[in-house]
Amino acid sequence: MSATTSAVTTAKQTHRSRVTNGTALLAGVDGRSVWARRLRDLIDLHVSDLGGSAAVSAAERSIVRRAATLTVELERLETTFALAGAASAQDLDLYQRTAGNLRRLLESIGLQRRAKDITPDLRDYVAARAGEPA
Repeated sequence: MSATTSAVTTAKQTHRSRVTNGTALLAGVDGRSVWARRLRDLIDLHVSDLGGSAAVSAAERSIVRRAATLTVELERLETTFALAGAASAQDLDLYQRTAGNLRRLLESIGLQRRAKDITPDLRDYVAARAGEPA
């Protein structure tokens, strides 16, 4: 292993970009805008669905980021459609292609089912316990 490779693999946390270390959402962009806040919310929701930040690989995080960006832009188009009362053929084509790409990104990280709550309610639990021998 060369000295250059060794230096790259052992870089200190303080030598990482603001985007990488999580202090900035996008380089040079104010993260307080409505668009940036919605993007951050979606990223957090997707990462949570994947098991949390510690369980998500860098590649999955990258796909989540792109999926969140497409979602925000699709929502903007939907707002435009709703306010205008219609969609132009060009905007509708863009919307459909973007939605298809979003679906493919989401499929690549997995569209996971939510766990179903199977906890019995208290009455069922007490009734079951009452029928058991002590």
